[in-house]
Amino acid sequence: MRKRTTSDYFVDIVAFITVMSAVVITLYPFIYTLSCSISDPIAMARGDVILWPVGFSLLAYKTVFHSIEIWKHYYNTIWYTVVGTTLNVLVTTIAAYPLSRKKFFAREFCMIYITIPMFFGGGLIPLFILVVNLGLYNKRMAMILPGLISVWNLIICRTFFQSIPDDLIESSIIDGCSPMRTLFQIVMPVSKAIVAVLVIYYGIAHWNSYFNALIYLPDIKLHPIQIYLRRVLIKASPEMMAKVGQQMAEKTFSVFQIKYAVTMVVIGPIIAIYPFLQKHFVKGVMIGSLKG
Repeated sequence: MRKRTTSDYFVDIVAFITVMSAVVITLYPFIYTLSCSISDPIAMARGDVILWPVGFSLLAYKTVFHSIEIWKHYYNTIWYTVVGTTLNVLVTTIAAYPLSRKKFFAREFCMIYITIPMFFGGGLIPLFILVVNLGLYNKRMAMILPGLISVWNLIICRTFFQSIPDDLIESSIIDGCSPMRTLFQIVMPVSKAIVAVLVIYYGIAHWNSYFNALIYLPDIKLHPIQIYLRRVLIKASPEMMAKVGQQMAEKTFSVFQIKYAVTMVVIGPIIAIYPFLQKHFVKGVMIGSLKG
């Protein structure tokens, strides 16, 4: 075993400092937002909160959870995320499987054709006209169908499928399985890692989506939670501000604390679910990067 030199220790120190700096930069906004949302309203209004909570109060969360408006938007976001992610993963895997098979005669042509939109796009106006002509304007599916397949996720999924031994697929064909049956009964059970990756990528994208709603959904009743959060952060919800006004007269409540509470409520589900999918996420990305 080679003896460690001074330069090795120096590299380790630099790497440690770099990683810790990245951790601090990443965690500080989250900890600060959480601390502001549960701190004493008066301390929050004075600006005493720097990192850790000052005092303790759940008044902001009580105000948020008593708002009927937020639950309506929460339902919309859950619907968009569940339905959209399911369709995204289904269509992406169905498209990626034939592109991963070397025997598919149009494989190279299809990959070139599919990759072109990654570099060139028609722009917002043609896409808006297309959505209107398809009858999707002000409909829930306008949040899902325009981005049904991500080319990048398709390439990742195709690369993962290429790592599956051809013998496994050929044996299923010999046993009389159709291509679709081979995909769903043979390939998919051994592809849980890449499915988890797709679920995370698509799920987070749907949960954080707000731009499509601003363009395609004029009906407020169809807006996702991110639009509600935007309204609270920038303009503030009238219903929420009315409740805040009543409580300010009684408990000197800070209006700004609600913004932090709503932010934590919006990002909470993603933070809670991600640890359970992290191991599949890392495994899927690493395996998918081994073969081109």
